[in-house]
Amino acid sequence: MVVRLSKAVMLFGLSLFAFLVTFNNITDYDSNFQFVRHVLSMDTTFEGNAAMYRAITNPTLWHVGYWGIIAGEGLTFLFLFLGGLRLVTARHASSHEFQAAKNMAMIGATLGFLVWFVGFMAVGGEWFLMWQSDTWNGQQAGFRFYMSILAVMILVMQRDDELPTSRG
Repeated sequence: MVVRLSKAVMLFGLSLFAFLVTFNNITDYDSNFQFVRHVLSMDTTFEGNAAMYRAITNPTLWHVGYWGIIAGEGLTFLFLFLGGLRLVTARHASSHEFQAAKNMAMIGATLGFLVWFVGFMAVGGEWFLMWQSDTWNGQQAGFRFYMSILAVMILVMQRDDELPTSRG
């Protein structure tokens, strides 16, 4: 039972993180909007780099991209939270039922992976060359975020034994 509850608590921890990131991005919109604007416009990459054709300089597209990130973070929060609730609800169930209850958590982890690995590392880091910027480089933060999600999900997705039955 302790292992099952710890899996739920870890999901709630991840969901809290995703909620706070989403909340901060909405309530302090401009701070991280500036990050997105600079990454997409590639205005702090190495001078004369040959990939500047990739730069997005349209302010509307900056906002669309930023709202896409916020939506991904918000959905990550929602599914990880629902995943934690499902595990708490299924904590007394058979191992098969408990395993089946993990699907919301996996959806949430996949969404988080898409935001922080695909979005930050692949798209931001490599397509928009974020790694070239001393000021607007979010790769280390993105790495910490998706590695935390992956570590928790490796534990959560491990199969659970049947709970001991009480003898009467």
